[in-house]
Amino acid sequence: MAALQSGRLDDAERLYRKVLKAESKHFPALVMLGLVCAQQGRLVEAEGLLREALTVHPGDPGAQFNHANVLLAMQRHDEAFAAFGRALALHPAIPEAHLNRGGILMMRQQPRDAIACFDAALQINPRYAEAHCNRGNALEALGRPDEALASYDRAIALNPQQPEFHASRANILHRLRQNDEALAALAKAIALQPQHPGLHLNRANILLDLKRFDEAFAAYDQAFRLDPNLDYLEGDRFFAKMMICDWTDLAAENAHLVAGVAAARPVSRPFAFLTAQAPAAAQIQCANMFADRDYPARPPLWRGERYDHQRIRIAYLSADYREHPVAILLAGLFERHDRSRFETMAVSFGAAGNSPMRQRLMGAFDRFLDVHDKSDGDVAQLLRDMEIDIAVDLMGPTQNARPGILAHRPAPVQVLYLGYAGSSGAPYVDYLLADRVVIPEAERELFRERIVYLPDSFMGADSSRAIAAATPTRAEEGLPPSGFVFCAFNNSYKLGPLIFDVWMALLNEVPGSVLWLSGSNESAERRLRAAAQARGVAPERLVFARRVARNEDHLARHRLADLYLDTLPINAHSTANDALWAGLPVLTCRGGTFGSRVAASLLTAVGLPELVTDNLADYTALALKLARDPDLLSSLRGTLAANRNRSPLFDTARFTRHIEAAYLTMWQRAQRGEPPSPFSVPPRE
Repeated sequence: MAALQSGRLDDAERLYRKVLKAESKHFPALVMLGLVCAQQGRLVEAEGLLREALTVHPGDPGAQFNHANVLLAMQRHDEAFAAFGRALALHPAIPEAHLNRGGILMMRQQPRDAIACFDAALQINPRYAEAHCNRGNALEALGRPDEALASYDRAIALNPQQPEFHASRANILHRLRQNDEALAALAKAIALQPQHPGLHLNRANILLDLKRFDEAFAAYDQAFRLDPNLDYLEGDRFFAKMMICDWTDLAAENAHLVAGVAAARPVSRPFAFLTAQAPAAAQIQCANMFADRDYPARPPLWRGERYDHQRIRIAYLSADYREHPVAILLAGLFERHDRSRFETMAVSFGAAGNSPMRQRLMGAFDRFLDVHDKSDGDVAQLLRDMEIDIAVDLMGPTQNARPGILAHRPAPVQVLYLGYAGSSGAPYVDYLLADRVVIPEAERELFRERIVYLPDSFMGADSSRAIAAATPTRAEEGLPPSGFVFCAFNNSYKLGPLIFDVWMALLNEVPGSVLWLSGSNESAERRLRAAAQARGVAPERLVFARRVARNEDHLARHRLADLYLDTLPINAHSTANDALWAGLPVLTCRGGTFGSRVAASLLTAVGLPELVTDNLADYTALALKLARDPDLLSSLRGTLAANRNRSPLFDTARFTRHIEAAYLTMWQRAQRGEPPSPFSVPPRE
């Protein structure tokens, strides 16, 4: 015992083995040798020794507890949970056993049951700081942030030197939008443990959300230097780097990221990985790994019951019922649903707000449910209790999404639509709504979801969107009084050196022309101006658009542009839809992924397939031709103007009929007890 307590593990092991050689069933020696092996990381041997000890004295609570701890370290969670239970049955006053059972319940996504365990630990020891912190984690998972914050505050009061407590407090403050306080809490955590990569990662996430992009990248980079293998960090860092248009060593870093996904390592979240040059199969593999790792299927709430409703019940799940591209595109669909056949519910788990779009959306559904304060399990149970027929995820694996809701299988039919240009990766999502341009037939089998082909474009659009009558002057928008205006209002993370090289070549070839870009990111603006100068283009020929409050004013200023230039490897999506609705031709280069074919889908549906190219050489040549041939460009504008109110792309009523036909087929298959299967929706006039 003295050797073990003094840390002389080798000496202790020799002594215990000597005892066991003389008496193989010596209970204390079996237990103590098991603990020595556990401390040395020899978990399989430790588990065997402790299991052997329990055959000698199964009624010893300490041995049961130590065995449970080893099982937990081996990630044999169900066995560990049962073993902690046996220890508590023998001796209920072991607070650590209650704590560890609660931790396992949290891994099972059972936060309500976990709270009971943490409360039991605190009843034994009210000053158990770890139990207060873990209780806060459970309350956060249940959507009770104020109570969670109180638990974290109590943990810190008991042990202010524990960085984890400050980090947990920072996370909940961030969720409560108290970001200055969140950063202050993280600063305390980092001061206590400056070499902890997870703390720098948390700080980076908050800074990114605050759009403090340079600081965010620096924090990601610091975390990456400390631990380049931290889950998802490499992809988060890559995304932040793309946001600020820092393209140093980009090819090598892109290749390393793609290789990490190919090796089945958790190097990136799916959305961040969209910014990389990667094939469709790699993007889908990334989504599959993310879903399996972070949002595995839970025990299903729906178990094959057949509902008998007068109307098909559809629930749309989103955090973005606000002034957001998805809401702007789909508001018309929500309003036009056939209420005689469909009962629609909005399930909102984002910030409420009081914008005109929020108010419009609250009136667009039969029911509007604000569930931001409910856990994934509680929301799933709500959907099951409401007997939802079809649950539609409008987000996929994007920021603020809640994939864990559908992981509980609350509905007979579960669908991914629009918010993410790719796969959910989840085996419990039955269908993905697409079209034959964004997902060719040859790629259908890559997806876990069954692909449902809509007849025109997969992207809905609201034909009632207003465009302001007044057009701003060129001077008001910072544009020169004359000259060709190339335009690209994409987010900065979609800009890379390959497409930027093409754009700078165009500016060099078209005298007096300018490139009009989104102006929402000063960090990117600074680097893009420097990149232009390095390519022989005066920095002032890059014009960054000012922010405008109203979408209709943003649409109106498209009249000042001559040609919208699309990006690669990820296209303009809602921004391309905006440009076409505003009457601005879009030139695209079709790539090899869903996200790089979206503009091609839109142009095909609006009757301008001639603006779709398949390589950057053709893209460049066509851009130059259009810039130099005003008659050709005017003809394309005329075609777009004529097609705007008669093409499938902007026919909201037609699109609604198509998506309803898709829902009806899905529902009928489920009613017949048939498994999900891919199908195509025939065109309906």
